[in-house]
Amino acid sequence: MSNKPLRRQSAASFHNIPKPLSESASSSLKDLFDSLSKEQKSNQELLSSLAFALRNFTNLHRFLELVPIVASRIVGLEGSLLVPFKQDGSLWREQLQILPSDQFYELIRNLLTLEAGTKIGFGQDQAQIIAMDRLVKRNIPTSEIFATSVVTRGCARGRLYVFSLKHSVAWSDVHKKYLQLVADLTGVAIENDLILQEVRSHESVDRQLSIGAEIQGQLLPDRCPIIEGVQLAARCRPAFQVGGDYYDFMPTRPELLGKRREKGRWALVIGDVMGKGVPAGLLMTMLRGMLRAEVLSGLPPNRILHDLNQLAQEDLSHSNRFVTLFYSDFDPRSRRLRYANAAHNPPLLWRAEKKSVLRLDAPGLLIGLELEANYGCEEISLNPGDIILYYTDGVTEALGLTGDRFGESRLIKALDDIARKDLDAQGILNNMFLRLDRFVGSNHHLEDDASMVVFKINEDLKLPTLTDSPI
Repeated sequence: MSNKPLRRQSAASFHNIPKPLSESASSSLKDLFDSLSKEQKSNQELLSSLAFALRNFTNLHRFLELVPIVASRIVGLEGSLLVPFKQDGSLWREQLQILPSDQFYELIRNLLTLEAGTKIGFGQDQAQIIAMDRLVKRNIPTSEIFATSVVTRGCARGRLYVFSLKHSVAWSDVHKKYLQLVADLTGVAIENDLILQEVRSHESVDRQLSIGAEIQGQLLPDRCPIIEGVQLAARCRPAFQVGGDYYDFMPTRPELLGKRREKGRWALVIGDVMGKGVPAGLLMTMLRGMLRAEVLSGLPPNRILHDLNQLAQEDLSHSNRFVTLFYSDFDPRSRRLRYANAAHNPPLLWRAEKKSVLRLDAPGLLIGLELEANYGCEEISLNPGDIILYYTDGVTEALGLTGDRFGESRLIKALDDIARKDLDAQGILNNMFLRLDRFVGSNHHLEDDASMVVFKINEDLKLPTLTDSPI
């Protein structure tokens, strides 16, 4: 049987066929086989060309342009229409394909203005598909239209129509199988494109996170400085998403070198931009530059936060973000620590003599919240063995296996327990993170970056005569 659709013929035409002779019957049979062989070869080539396009085209639109051409030629007809659906099931207007393209302006206009086609799930609604089939039939001047769905993984990806403009058609099972194969290849192409777009989206996010991680990594010191009489240890534990955590150690007189720098006043800062990703990292980069310039002024912590707030006000207001920041400076000669707080998590001070934990806090608003914000300034003296833990909210907000937050009270208890073990600053930091990891669980991850800085006064430090500390 020929693969071309059979044209309807009158019964009278068969009476005119002469009685076949043996030679003519053999010749006719040979011609029929030759014709079938040529048509089968032609159809195989058409399907092969579509499969080749599927393997090699990276442009879905170019592939979909071929579908009506192959679908119509493979059954020897003149017309074909492909109506693809988007991932949400709505009609994909931009990818409508029809052949011949110059004879069906009214049909295309009706499909483009089909209100139901804009709705999510249109392609999965059988009633809407039946209505679209009727619309197509009304706009094509033939009563013989073959329609089949484009489906992948059980999800409708489109509808394929094939029709004749010249004569009626009797569809054979062979025709239907060929057209279904074309529809299946089309579904694979659409599904591949959706997967490719999703991969590209993930790659874009990964690139942003990589850039953000690089920015954040450049903000944080690669090593702790040497400050006379002090041990320092610091770490940022990044989450999946890049956050705006920041800590820094800055000499207030960078022109000093060697031992003179170690004995000079140092600024210790920790902060967090509200938000995640590259924008948070960029804002913290900007604030870091401003802050380092302010440190050189030698002003007390509250004045530095006041000036920083005014400098950053415009940039932060445009981004709709705010910054928490705890600023302190330490003088190794007097062991005095001055500090001011812009609504950051108050660091914890473990007093070695009393073996108790205090919060270091001072009044102050977020950086970027109000132009004329004022900040309080506090001052304490530190003794041998005293420990200060600076941290960001990624620590206290960490979720545990039971759904509880790590919380400040649990952090205080952890610091009190670990501080009694007579460890150095790095040992204290390692143990604090072990406690946090044990709480979160080995198979779980932090929702936000968690940063901690341990500042410890050497226990063998010789004490100069000092006035009593207010704390």
